[in-house]
Amino acid sequence: MKSLKYCILAVCLLLTASLSAVAQEKISDGLVVDKTVYNFGDILLDSGPVSCTFNVTNESQTPAVIYNVVSTCGCTNVEWTKEPIRPGKTGKISVTYSNDEGPYPFDKTLTVYVSDAKKPVLLKVRGRSMQEQKPLEELYPIAYGPLGVRESMIKCGNLEQDRQKSDAVMVANLSDKPLTVTFGDVSENLSVYVSPNPIPARSTAEMTFTVDASRDLWGKNRYWATPQMNGKAYKNSEGDSRIGFWAFTKENFSHVSDKEKMSGPRPMFKESTFNAGKVKQGDVIHAEFTFTNEGKKPFTVYKVDADAKCWSHSDIPGADPDEKVTFRVHVNTKDMPKGEMLTIINLTTNSPLRPVINLFVAGWIE
Repeated sequence: MKSLKYCILAVCLLLTASLSAVAQEKISDGLVVDKTVYNFGDILLDSGPVSCTFNVTNESQTPAVIYNVVSTCGCTNVEWTKEPIRPGKTGKISVTYSNDEGPYPFDKTLTVYVSDAKKPVLLKVRGRSMQEQKPLEELYPIAYGPLGVRESMIKCGNLEQDRQKSDAVMVANLSDKPLTVTFGDVSENLSVYVSPNPIPARSTAEMTFTVDASRDLWGKNRYWATPQMNGKAYKNSEGDSRIGFWAFTKENFSHVSDKEKMSGPRPMFKESTFNAGKVKQGDVIHAEFTFTNEGKKPFTVYKVDADAKCWSHSDIPGADPDEKVTFRVHVNTKDMPKGEMLTIINLTTNSPLRPVINLFVAGWIE
């Protein structure tokens, strides 16, 4: 019996450690933060200010310093560890949100300047202030059986190669009994969990997700997980049992010097917008774009994305220095409404100066 208790304790400790590892995010070569987003969830205005803490651990061999933390507005007060954070030690960034801006969602950004990082680190505190308490079914309108969420496709934002991106959203237990949530059919490079778990009856929890960058995936990609409530999966009102997450992955140039950036590949487009003029609904627009690589190294397009429902593109070969390349993007207008149209094309590239290039296909659908 005693050995069984030790086994259970070991498993619990292992699970706790693994959850902590999932939530952590590397913000420089030596610093790791336990989270980059703190979600207060739904709070009442008359509850007053709310506070949270970000823990920054130094995993390098030299002391690290948090130079400054700048808030986006006066409604957020920030304090942080001023003395150097020694190897293996942890510093803190403590945040207090005044909660007096009215009954609205809030999303505040903290810009953190730390040693050994070429660019600032962005942390966020967010939540929703309410004048009065609302039913969970109204706050979390998309139901997977007893589990309520606000949206079935969740944005993770930009993700750089060799990094990971974590975020968190609130979910709700719509039932009158505790709810244990696990996830099946989880996409590769995605981790997701709920805390607390089980979720108490008629209560909320935080669903944290982490996407790891992969050099096999560029640009906009969707990741999926199927929530299972007490071991059972349910379909939402759209007939889908999955929750989706999407992230936009681009190259990581954090270790590239300014000199190397200037001498890298540099695509210069003759035009960034192709104007198709007037077209009939259902026509296919064949947009043509031409660029010259004016840099000193070969240029590569990793991936092409577009916000149209039906589209395709020709091959885009690599371009050596001074080489000119022409390619086409084919946009089918059959599912587009009549009137002015604008389709955005995203190129994810190896250019330090232009890692993501936006091109446009414009026209008028009759």
